[in-house]
Amino acid sequence: MNDDSTYEFSTDPDRIDAARVHELVSQHTYWAKDRPREVMDAAIAGSRPYGVFRRDTGEQVAFARVVTDGATFAWLADVIVDPGLRGQGIGKLLVGGVVQDIEPLGLRRTLLATADAHGLYEQFGWAPIDEGYKWMERRGRGADAKEAEA
Repeated sequence: MNDDSTYEFSTDPDRIDAARVHELVSQHTYWAKDRPREVMDAAIAGSRPYGVFRRDTGEQVAFARVVTDGATFAWLADVIVDPGLRGQGIGKLLVGGVVQDIEPLGLRRTLLATADAHGLYEQFGWAPIDEGYKWMERRGRGADAKEAEA
């Protein structure tokens, strides 16, 4: 998308509309359905949040966040585009902006989990993890089956 686009990407955490993000994530995702607002607010506060906004109204139409140590590792999470606006390049604008923002950090690895958007992420350099790499998890008290997938 060019500068004349209807939408703009932002790295400014002050622009994040926490209520809108909660609505999108809790109502329109398979991994965080019914996530409580206070949990979403804490997740935003503990991450590098990103948004895509309508240029004319400032309404937030997409969200993503990166959890990172800022030096070696990151996890891209909660990537969501308003369901009524999908297919317009907003996801590409969002993920491309995130990649551009974290690239200068020189991270060794950035992970994500997706059940249905492999094609989008592959355009930006993600690839399936080598089967020889053995991941493990430890679930905490706040984990549930849906959210553990994210």
